[in-house]
Amino acid sequence: MAQDRVVVHTVGHSNHPIERFTELLRGAGITAVADVRSIPQSRRWPQFGRARLERSLAEAGIAYVYLGAELGGRPADPALLVDGKPDYERMAATPAFTAGIDRVVDGARRYRIALMCAEREPLECHRFLLVSPPLLARGIAVRHILADGTIEPHDVTQGRSRSGTRS
Repeated sequence: MAQDRVVVHTVGHSNHPIERFTELLRGAGITAVADVRSIPQSRRWPQFGRARLERSLAEAGIAYVYLGAELGGRPADPALLVDGKPDYERMAATPAFTAGIDRVVDGARRYRIALMCAEREPLECHRFLLVSPPLLARGIAVRHILADGTIEPHDVTQGRSRSGTRS
């Protein structure tokens, strides 16, 4: 597959029941989820805790990999924070982040991948702000699976960012 034809999707688990979430993934033809949450748990939505999620996805025939250590939005290293907030530029320059992006690109040649985080709206999530730009720079197409099942190309999402609209 030519690199310019490689596509990576993103999705937020939001407050979906697990059945709806797997339906969203199936609707987009997703065969693997890369969990990019720094902490793969949810107090409010326990169906998205790592172990339960991995089991549910396996039952749906969808592979799971945890990449939050490499691509998560909340770094454990205090050197990657400025005034207590993540510095995405510093994070993206780390060898671990680059290795995570390499894994996504490699995996996207064999699977139809969705990068998963918690936020419903991609514009409010590091999957849009931090992880998508280096994929785009490598010629990977990025598409965002919205809560209603719409698959939105990254440039359209970016246009919404400029106009201040949310899905």
